[in-house]
Amino acid sequence: MMDAVGYIALLLNLYSMSVKGERRLRTISLVANLIYIGYGILLRATPIIVGCTVAVLLHLYRLFTMKNSIYDDNTIG
Repeated sequence: MMDAVGYIALLLNLYSMSVKGERRLRTISLVANLIYIGYGILLRATPIIVGCTVAVLLHLYRLFTMKNSIYDDNTIG
C-alpha cells in the first residue's frame, strides 16, 4: 500500500512535467508533492517530508504571485 502512494506521487510528478503552462505544471506538481509528504510520513522519512514541504511552499508562493500579476498560462519564468 505504501508503495502505491509513492507511485501515484511519482506518476503525477512525471505528468506535471509534460503539461503546457506554468500554472498547470505547478498545480499538478503541488498535488504530487503533497502526496509525497504523506508517503514520507508513512515511511518516517524526514528528508522526503522536508524536501517536499519546501517544494509545496515554493509552488504556493509562485502560484500566488502569478495570480496577483499579469501572467497567463503561456508565460515562462
